[in-house]
Amino acid sequence: MNPPSVPAAALDEVQVEHQGAVALIRLCRPAKRNALSDGLMAALWQRFRELPDSTHAVVLHGEGAHFCAGLDLSELRERDAVQGLHHSRSWHPILNGIEFGRVPVIAALHGAVVGGGLELASACHIRVADDSAFFALPEGSRGIFVGGGGSVRLPKLIGTHRMLDMMLTGRVYPAAEAVQRGFAQYHVPVGQALEKALALAQAVAGNAPMTNFALMHGLPRIAEQPADHGFLTESLLAAIAQSAPEAKARVRAFLDGSGPKVKAV
Repeated sequence: MNPPSVPAAALDEVQVEHQGAVALIRLCRPAKRNALSDGLMAALWQRFRELPDSTHAVVLHGEGAHFCAGLDLSELRERDAVQGLHHSRSWHPILNGIEFGRVPVIAALHGAVVGGGLELASACHIRVADDSAFFALPEGSRGIFVGGGGSVRLPKLIGTHRMLDMMLTGRVYPAAEAVQRGFAQYHVPVGQALEKALALAQAVAGNAPMTNFALMHGLPRIAEQPADHGFLTESLLAAIAQSAPEAKARVRAFLDGSGPKVKAV
């Protein structure tokens, strides 16, 4: 299933800024709390596909008071079951393309991270939540179901029964508790999510690209493989990563004392 085509006007809803090896991709529908329309999703996918080879990490964030308040329900009203099926399937390659793309993605989360916004965040590799962020899955109260891959990704982050509780009861998690439960890996004061995400992205962009790629594509798959399959996959990825010329140069730098050392925090 191919992602939806990109309306010309929708490209304005997803802006890109480059800071060296890091690209900042911003959702720009603040009046709609960055709700996910078909146009915005198609534009998001276009922006990711257009990233230059010089980009080694991405920060994804939202303009205004919220990261993303979920699906644009105004587009949902007239769909029948067949249209709904194909619509959901058209979003899967977009979010799969973020999760299993070329470079790691760090999400800077503030305000609403709700419904489809939480599904989008779950496709990113690192999530930073500031203290204004809140997390919810209100689909149960609206008579709908997650459709952007959330039923696959979110249970791996927070557990099946926590997701079930959220959808059945409308439970909302504030940032501090959400980080403890696995929704995000970092918790920062209000207004500092983007700054922290950018710092993390700059560090990630400094890694060997092949190692980043192996981590993004290998770890999630190894986690789902039987142990003996996982051991083989690990060995193959280790062999490929360490054979890269950049990896050899980094090991030499460590051995001769010119490379960075791990230090206590």
